[in-house]
Parts: sequence; C-alpha cells; structure tokens
Amino acid sequence: MSASVPNPKCAVVWFRKDLRLEDHPALLAALSDGLEIIPIFIWDPKASDIWRPGEASRWWLHQSLLHLRQSINRLGGSILFLIGKPQEILPRICRDHGASALFYGRCYEPSSLELESSIETIFSASGIRCQSFNSNLLQEPWEVSNQSGGPYRVFTPYWRSARASVYTPPLAYSPSSLSFARLAPTSLESLNLLPENPWHNKLTPLWDVSKSGAKVLMKRLHSDIAPAYHSRRDFPADDGTSRLAPYLAWGNISPRQICSAALGLDSQNHQLVENKFLAQIGWREFSYHLLHYFPHIPDAPLREKYSRLPWRDDCASFNAWQQGKTGYPFVDAGMRQLWATGWMHNRVRMVVASFLIKHLLLPWRDGARWFWDTLVDADLANNTQGWQWTAGCGADAAPYFRIFNPTRQGEKFDAKGCYIRKWVPELKQLPNSAIHCPWNAPETVLQAAGVQLGINYPKPIVNHFEARNRALKALESIS
Repeated sequence: MSASVPNPKCAVVWFRKDLRLEDHPALLAALSDGLEIIPIFIWDPKASDIWRPGEASRWWLHQSLLHLRQSINRLGGSILFLIGKPQEILPRICRDHGASALFYGRCYEPSSLELESSIETIFSASGIRCQSFNSNLLQEPWEVSNQSGGPYRVFTPYWRSARASVYTPPLAYSPSSLSFARLAPTSLESLNLLPENPWHNKLTPLWDVSKSGAKVLMKRLHSDIAPAYHSRRDFPADDGTSRLAPYLAWGNISPRQICSAALGLDSQNHQLVENKFLAQIGWREFSYHLLHYFPHIPDAPLREKYSRLPWRDDCASFNAWQQGKTGYPFVDAGMRQLWATGWMHNRVRMVVASFLIKHLLLPWRDGARWFWDTLVDADLANNTQGWQWTAGCGADAAPYFRIFNPTRQGEKFDAKGCYIRKWVPELKQLPNSAIHCPWNAPETVLQAAGVQLGINYPKPIVNHFEARNRALKALESIS
C-alpha cells in the first residue's frame, strides 16, 4: 500500500470486537470531530496469547469482516486488513496518512489490556491523540463495586446494582453520515483466518453473519423471545432463545442494541423481560467484571482449593465426550449439535459440562478449551465463568455436590425426545419411554427401533451412580 497524502482531518479507527457501523463510539467520535475515517483491522498470527480465537471463532470473524467491508464499501470507503503487531502498525498508519487521532474500542481480556497499555504509551509521545471507548459492554467492568469498593462475587447483588444500564439507548447517529476514506484495497483472504480443517464449511448455510442476519433475529426479541423467555429457555427442541451470542461476541451488534430491541417501545413487559432475558446480558457483564478483577481465572479456579481436585487422565473418555458417544442420549445430542452447528443450547451446555467434570472427573479447563475452539460464540469471560460455575470453583457457582443426572435432565427438558432424535438419529425410532435410557429398554424394543447397543450406539461409558459417588469422594478429598 502506498502512502496517502497526509490529511490532518482524518482519524484511524481500529476495529476489534466491534465489527459494526451502528452504536460504535469510536466512529461517533470521528463523526463528532468532523474527521474522515480510515478503518483498519489488524490480525497478529504470532501473538503469544494462548486464548487466541479458536477455529469456529475465526470462521465467524472472517464472515464478519467480509460483511463489514461490504458495508464500508457501500458508503464509498474501504477498510485496511493488515497483518502484524498493532504496536508497530498503528503508529505507522497514522503517520502515513497524517491522522490526527486514533480511536478504538476497548477489550478486556488480560492480553488485550496489556496491548492497549503499550499502545497508549507509544501514542503518548507521538503527538497523535489516542482515545479508547467502551464499545461492547453496558458498563465498564470496574464501574460496579460492592459496598466495600471491591468486586462482586455473587450475581444477584451485582445485577441489582448494574441492571439500570439496560435502559441506556444506542448511540443516535446514522452510518450514512460517516465519511470513510477510499484507500488502496487490501486482501481479507491474506489474513488466513479460515481454519485448515474444512469442518467449518458446514457453518455457512446455518448462520447469516451479516447485519441483516442479526436484525432478523433481533426483530423476534420484543414480540416472541424475550416475553416468553422464562418459560421456553430451558427446552432445546423449542426455538426459544435468541441465538444472538455470536453476534455479540464479535460486536456485530452491541448489548445496547439488544436491550433496546428486547424492551421495545412500551413498558408493559419490561419487568419480566428485564428479570429473565436481559439478566442473561447481565451474566455476560458479570463475567467481564470477574475477568477484570481476577485475570487468572481462564487458567485457574477462582476458589483455589479446587485446584487440588484429583482429576483423571482418560483420553478415551474425553474423546467419547467430544464426539457425542458417551451413551447418554441428552449429552450426546448436545455435543453433536455443537460439532454440526458451532452452537449448543445453554441448558444442554450445563449438562454436558457437568458430565465431563463430575461423571468423568476430567478437568473443566479441557472442556473450556474444546468449547473455545468449536463455539461460534466463544467469549473468554463467558466461557470461563460458565465452566467454573458448573465446576463449583467460580463466583456464585453451583455447588460441586450438585450433580446433574443426564437422564433426568433429558426427561425433564426434552420429554418427547425431539432434540435427541434430531441430533442422535440412530435412536429416532425409540419410543419416548426408552429414548433417554436405551440401556434399560427391553431387547425387543431396541430391535424394533434398529438400535444395537455397543454397535450402532454406545453403551454408557460410565454408570451414573458410581460416577456420582466418585465425584463426591473427590470433593471430600479437598475439603
């Protein structure tokens, strides 16, 4: 790319996890100052962070950048896709274009905070204004504190203090009013974001990553999803959740846009929507609150004693869990849904996580890493909090001794077996009475359904009651 004529009336806007043009404070800052925008995205393949985006996330990121490029092109501009260290690239781009400012949205992962600190140091001596903004949370993680001025460790009092933030409206400006610079084109494909493993190809027909795809889902919030969320959210065969998490993870939409869409213009159902659906946004906020104050938790339990749990080393069982071949239909359905779609229903996430940790006594970090690689909505704060909640080792966690019975979970939340039949088709001919525990079904029932345990569907890899006792003994060993 050749250097442009210096333009002191322009600003570099560094896109990160805010891949949208609406409700974007860095873009609004440039607009308010009358500055032409030089949009840029940087990919650093040599970054040392062990929690770099996994395969499913990179697929989503590629699609997001593709649509962001199209949106900017339609407004007469172009976005730069560059490879390398942001600390080196950002000062160079600003110098080459004579930019008067660098604007960007903050990220809150430990490695991102280190990066931002170094960039601020570099720009403080450059004479170029460097300003960061909150672009993907309702509130900064440090803006909410308990009566002692410290972090909350329990969700309910945290959300009681922070919940009013759901009424903050999105920023009021039109993307058409933004002025983008037209620059020499750079190649998105040169970033090599798409994984070598072609498994991600099946995601393309399942997800519309564009702005219009997100807005189709958001239109359902006020009239359909949010008001009935309390009664539908736990049933994976019912399309009762928003499926907006991946759009939120990469900032295709903002949490303020989601809250505004869910609440709508009338106040009739505000309390119900706020208490149930928007509380899920609250859990996301709480997760970032925890990650900010306890940056070690992606790799170690918040409750230190749980680091002494006597985890097992059993690759065969872990592989069976990954592949949805545990012999427990509800667990297997969830793991197969994940592999097929890059997403899993939240109720089922809790069940499969509990099964790995407590039935198989395998480390929660291994499960978190698998989710990180296969979920299109992988988010370090959320992923960490969710796994530590299930493992009983995090803030406001479920007690370790609370062990989900995967059969009863299926019977309760998939009573007719519709979810299981979709994702474990070898069991689809079983009657409702047998589909949750085929190992207890009479041989005649199995034969009539074409099920051969141990041949075309596995026998349970662990006995529930034996596994439960083993998990409780493990807990006793660290108490």
